[in-house]
Amino acid sequence: NSSSSRFVPAVTQHAPYFKGTAVVNGEFKELSLDDFKGKYLVLFFYPLDFTFVCPTEIVAFSDKANEFHDVNCEVVAVSVDSHFCHLAWTKTPRKSGGLGHMNIPLLSDLTKQISRDYGVLLEGPGLALR
Repeated sequence: NSSSSRFVPAVTQHAPYFKGTAVVNGEFKELSLDDFKGKYLVLFFYPLDFTFVCPTEIVAFSDKANEFHDVNCEVVAVSVDSHFCHLAWTKTPRKSGGLGHMNIPLLSDLTKQISRDYGVLLEGPGLALR
């Protein structure tokens, strides 16, 4: 196992605290675990912006965001890219390899601490697992 930590959050445990800058509706916004108290949260990780496989999954979550909201659940995508890179990716049209408008936040984990705390960081390449 090449992840940075043997700790993997489990259903019976509290989620590790996180805080960071996200792109929400085309703007920068600070997000933390506290923002989701009283709600379910799907926090998913992907390696990098502007890669070929990741957009399909991210767009699928974004397209279903209202269905998650209907059951009191929020969805947040996380990668080790900067929030500036996230913004550029959302401003790039889907036909050109971008995401276009997103209905879910894209959270920046530039320090890699969130990925590390959630047990998904590959230390060597410095990327999060999907």
